Amino acid sequence: MIGLGPMGQAMTRTLLTTGHPVTVWNRTASRADGVVADGARRAATPGEAVEASDLVILSLTDYRAMYEILDDATASLAGRTLVNLSSDTPDRTREAAGWAAGHGATFLTGGVMVPAPMVGTEASHVYYSGPGPTMDRHLAALTPLGTPRYLGEDPGLAQLMYQAQLTVFLSTLSAMMQGTAMLGTAGVRAVETLPAMLGLVASIGDMLRGAEEELGAAMDAGEHPGDLSSVTMMGATADHIVETSTSLGLDTTLPRAVQAHYRRAIGDGHGGDGWTRVVDGIRSPR
Repeated sequence: MIGLGPMGQAMTRTLLTTGHPVTVWNRTASRADGVVADGARRAATPGEAVEASDLVILSLTDYRAMYEILDDATASLAGRTLVNLSSDTPDRTREAAGWAAGHGATFLTGGVMVPAPMVGTEASHVYYSGPGPTMDRHLAALTPLGTPRYLGEDPGLAQLMYQAQLTVFLSTLSAMMQGTAMLGTAGVRAVETLPAMLGLVASIGDMLRGAEEELGAAMDAGEHPGDLSSVTMMGATADHIVETSTSLGLDTTLPRAVQAHYRRAIGDGHGGDGWTRVVDGIRSPR
């Protein structure tokens, strides 16, 4: 295990608990103290960590960190599998797979879809992509981290899935803060606001669940029925949110971005279509 931030530490402890010996390395050596006390072996160098196993898991800030750490250990990569669970772009992920292959290593991309405290629990799942036989060979070792969801051979696909889901996650968190700031101007405290916001987030799933296959099939067919929630109706709400945030003296970056999606769809003549029509403007930015 290379990289011992909260996620790397959680994965190390999960692997140790399930009976896997783990050798660890981190640039700030003291971060390894806790997992070493729990039974991990400390490597003095990245090369020593790589040579300890044919399966090397990386949990780093980005892919640049992988190069910085492993550039002096490339002679040890041949015949090993690198599983990079770090965040970056799909294109950089594909480049990294080529870099690993150039040093005789195979490469799996992964995206852990839970925060560190949930690693190894029933709620944990991890998206992977890369060579199928490599995934099969290491499935037993990787499964304790979370249910593996293999997406295919393209090394960039798991990263794309990770980034797509984090788009929803981060946007939702920012939207919750926008709503909290709005209510805060009327003296409503965050301790009162956040439960309501979290209830809404949960209810969105309830609203869509059960109809997601029908909704997805319609989108794939280019159909966006607007009998329940038209672009014009949703766009009017987006306008009101911008106006309210402006009148309250708040930042309007997020509500204006949402407003722009609906205005684009209306401008393209799709005001009577369903709200999913905004995907066209996202796919074809001007």
